[in-house]
Amino acid sequence: MNTSMLSGKTALVTGSTSGIGLGIARTLAQQGANIVFNGFGDAQQIEKLYREVGQEFGVQTAYHNADMSKPSEIEAMMKFAEDKFGGVDILVNNAGIQHVSNIEDFPIEKWDAIIAINLTSAFHTTRLALPGMKQKNWGRIINLASVHGLVGSAQKSAYVASKHGLVGFTKVTALETAHTGVTCNAICPGWVLTPLVQKQVDDRAARDGLSNDAAKKALLAEKQPSGEFVTPEELGALAVFFCSPAGAQVRGVAWNMDGGWVAQ
Repeated sequence: MNTSMLSGKTALVTGSTSGIGLGIARTLAQQGANIVFNGFGDAQQIEKLYREVGQEFGVQTAYHNADMSKPSEIEAMMKFAEDKFGGVDILVNNAGIQHVSNIEDFPIEKWDAIIAINLTSAFHTTRLALPGMKQKNWGRIINLASVHGLVGSAQKSAYVASKHGLVGFTKVTALETAHTGVTCNAICPGWVLTPLVQKQVDDRAARDGLSNDAAKKALLAEKQPSGEFVTPEELGALAVFFCSPAGAQVRGVAWNMDGGWVAQ
């Protein structure tokens, strides 16, 4: 059911054409926020997606195809949001990529791309969103940092480094805005069945000769005691909490939603 807690607010969600970003965008729209979508994919399918979300929840939606590894395109996206909606009230830095390899074999260009998209892009969106948020004395910055912002896993050096960096950036942003109505927090999901994770499931199934279901169970069994995937909708509900009056003094946290992963 659509509610209006965020009516009149605009949320920009990077990497929101699928997976976690889409789930969070839909949940914020359900609360009445206008949404600026961002991400890659088929242009017609994306247009259909954002128009349907707008119609379903009675909000305004738009899309910008900024490549989050390119500062100039990020600047163009933020200006687009300013021109169309008067700025960004809720910034969700969700865009992310992954590559799995031992450190000594890790392709340099993959390292650079992961750091650029997973970490540096959040710096650029945040630096551009903060002046408007401070002027209004209200804003919410939510960084999707992953459980790998809290713990490490072998063969994921760039991803783990980028996500640990994002947690650190979250804390500094929270401290610099502590005397304002702007908050910054990080969400640290465990395994979520996104296209990114499904690729890891597919690779495992092919490597070990498993069915897709068996590969999913094996993946979860290694790290996530609940044995269940976190859902994008659950992550969206946490984002809504951060945006609510109850979240006004939640500042600089790295909140893991991980089925018990970090509790071990």
